[in-house]
Amino acid sequence: MYQHIPERLARIRERIADAAGRSGRSPEDVRLIAVSKTHPIDAVRAAADAGQRDFGENKVQEALQKIAQSTDNRLNWHLIGHLQTNKARKAAGAAHAIHAIDSIELLNRVDQAAGDAGRKIDVLIQVDLALEDTKFGAPVTEVAAIAEAAERCTAARLTGLMLLPPLAENPEDARPWFARLRAVRDGLLESGVPASRLRELSMGMSHDFEVAIEEGATMVRVGTAIFGERHYE
Repeated sequence: MYQHIPERLARIRERIADAAGRSGRSPEDVRLIAVSKTHPIDAVRAAADAGQRDFGENKVQEALQKIAQSTDNRLNWHLIGHLQTNKARKAAGAAHAIHAIDSIELLNRVDQAAGDAGRKIDVLIQVDLALEDTKFGAPVTEVAAIAEAAERCTAARLTGLMLLPPLAENPEDARPWFARLRAVRDGLLESGVPASRLRELSMGMSHDFEVAIEEGATMVRVGTAIFGERHYE
């Protein structure tokens, strides 16, 4: 049933390598996160058997189920969907990374929860550049304050920024948004935020990840192009 997954993964990796080459970068500079939301654990295992190690989920409960079902594989789980503060404890106790930090309050909740669980967790600040009503994220005016607050964290480790640009059919329409996130990162670096806190740019999905890589993405979140169409109940 999932025999298409290894072939699709191989093709995605080829495209990542080509996009990295066009921008003068190494393919090893870009991490592929396979977004498995709504797909069963057997699909995850098929991808893992093909060498995939990083997986992304939108919802905490679905992530927790798959983490519990894949303890025999050494996989890294990324929470990439909006995280409510009341679910921060569960998320920080199981995920390897959270890409959706959008406030100091949420950052502190995750830091406290990870510390209580005796573990470290990577976090990325989700930046809302377009200020869309249907999207989450921190306004760009608040990003520096969140980055500063991260310096005081002991268990949550800020590693970069994440972006969900406005949906567009033409991948080129997303390019200005990717370039803007890179500019936000560069501005934070110039202001004194340590480079180790900003090494990741999580941006680009199935339809536009190549453009994102050309604009500096270090993580691309690809689901449909690997697993096929999602099946929502």
